[in-house]
Amino acid sequence: MISEYDIIESDKQHNGGDTMKCAIGQDSHSFSQEPDRKLILAGVHIKGHAGLLANSDGDVIYHALTNAISGITSVNILGKTADLMCKAGLTDSSFYVKEALKSLEYKIEHVSFTIECMSPVLFPYIDIMKENIASLLGIDKKNIGLTATSGEGLTSFGKGYGIMCFCLITVS
Repeated sequence: MISEYDIIESDKQHNGGDTMKCAIGQDSHSFSQEPDRKLILAGVHIKGHAGLLANSDGDVIYHALTNAISGITSVNILGKTADLMCKAGLTDSSFYVKEALKSLEYKIEHVSFTIECMSPVLFPYIDIMKENIASLLGIDKKNIGLTATSGEGLTSFGKGYGIMCFCLITVS
């Protein structure tokens, strides 16, 4: 008699093991001219620097993460859903990540971010950003990569006009 376990194990062998997926998310915003606008990245307030122009808090790291999760689930959050959340007063971008996670039926194995901007210098904030991301996703901080580059001034982000972030997510 063949059990459900036998079928699952046979399927894993036939398909090369457990299913893994990856997706890329990207987001970018220009700096705001509003003097009171805060710069928020991965939930961290970067003091002494102009904030990003956006309907929400403009957190490009959380927005890129939300888009990467949407790449796995095929459920877009940024756009109509996030706009409705903003109108309801939910401008903290962690809410968008939480909304995207509701449709995720996989285990997050790893997330990797790369950020491009001329300023601010992000090195002093990377550890706390990784802690915030780990807490939000419910994964170990060691499964989060976060790098930053100036881009050597080759793009508008490297020239200081804003911040861009890419996120790669791997799930199983």
